[in-house]
Amino acid sequence: MNTTAPAPLPLLVCDDDVAVRAALRLFCKSEGWHCDLVASPEEALAAIAQQDYALLLADLNYSRDTTSGREGLDLIAQVRSSQPDLPIVAMTAWSTVSIAVEAMQLGASDFIEKPWDNTRLACIVRNLTQLRQSHRRGARLAAENTLLKAEAQDRPWICQSPAMQAVMAQLASVASTDVNILLTGENGTGKSQLAAWIHRHSRRADASLITVNMGAIADSLFESEMFGHQKGAFTDAREARIGRFELADQGTLFLDEVGNIPLSQQAKLLRVLETGQFERLGSSRAQLSNVRLISATNAPLAERVAEGSFRQDLLYRLNSVAIHLPPLRERQEDLLALAQHELSRQALRYQKPGRPLSASAIQALQAYAWPGNVRELAHTMERATLLCRGSVIETADLALPHQAAPGQRPADSAGLDTLSLEDAEKLLIHIALSRHNGSASAAAMALGLSRSAFYRRLQKYGL
Repeated sequence: MNTTAPAPLPLLVCDDDVAVRAALRLFCKSEGWHCDLVASPEEALAAIAQQDYALLLADLNYSRDTTSGREGLDLIAQVRSSQPDLPIVAMTAWSTVSIAVEAMQLGASDFIEKPWDNTRLACIVRNLTQLRQSHRRGARLAAENTLLKAEAQDRPWICQSPAMQAVMAQLASVASTDVNILLTGENGTGKSQLAAWIHRHSRRADASLITVNMGAIADSLFESEMFGHQKGAFTDAREARIGRFELADQGTLFLDEVGNIPLSQQAKLLRVLETGQFERLGSSRAQLSNVRLISATNAPLAERVAEGSFRQDLLYRLNSVAIHLPPLRERQEDLLALAQHELSRQALRYQKPGRPLSASAIQALQAYAWPGNVRELAHTMERATLLCRGSVIETADLALPHQAAPGQRPADSAGLDTLSLEDAEKLLIHIALSRHNGSASAAAMALGLSRSAFYRRLQKYGL
């Protein structure tokens, strides 16, 4: 995971007095902010058209009219029409109540008089830029949430098999409640999609679903990711950040791969689940978060508890209701329906003609062990959609690594001499996961990889 923060956006200062511009440059430098300086409203508008800024600090009076503030007010109106979310701080030495009111009505976020107080100006700039970041982050999450809902609605749950019908019967009685749910099962069985389905059928469906891959969070970043941090809380904390519990407030928080939470951080998570309270890193102010928690793991948590690597009291908090998703090899009645649904979806996605499966291709699908479960099936159908050149999808278009009887694990070296390096690595990952009953940590250890390196390969191959 890339933990390098993007460079903060610069401020834009617009004032026709060279001494004021020099003073504001020094002020910004002392606060650790970069700023661009312009001398007129025209230059400000040109700069804004070329660069995204964190905030505009604009004088109201310029050389054409040094007392009415009209040039500055016109600048505020034009900026607000083109950049609705850009914070604007109006500044003038000729302050009157009427000018301040009009500036705010036109869209200024705040108003300050010359000579300014550095402490007050710093507080205004800091609050407005952080508020804008929060709004932008919220808008992105809302958009992502909309996409997740649309994708979830595009993937109806196919449950013709008795195993999946039993799962859906369990969910029917708990999805609409706020009870914490623990989803278990092998990698690729659809735990993430089921979490989205639960959220969509809960009383929190109109709020956000926030997903966190616990296996991808470094131990040192756990508190920052989950609870947020204040500016200056640690060396690289150049800006304040909202954590996942705060983002998920009133909605659903989905902790994927929850078995990978380091033991050293489990007590902190437990405290939030017990009290609903947390503090941002670097702050002593307690905040409340009202979330519905869904967790997922492929790890045997009961065994982790017995060996001392997972807290029993945390497990009790997570598994108020535990639901196990069966592997695809135990859902033979769903296999063809899932394959055909994925073919239709991929044909629409890539604007390809819909093609049926040949009898031999169906037989190959039914004979394959599917160590990657539903996720592997989806990628297989995507590949077949792109590779097929005829009117029917044949066995060769599926490009399955090997054939096996239903329920068998992959052969240790079947077909390795005919595979590309990437396909061979992917097959070895399948074999390791199958040998260790879907445990990513055990498979990584068997392959001599660190947990983070193993997860990078899972992401690379869509596993």
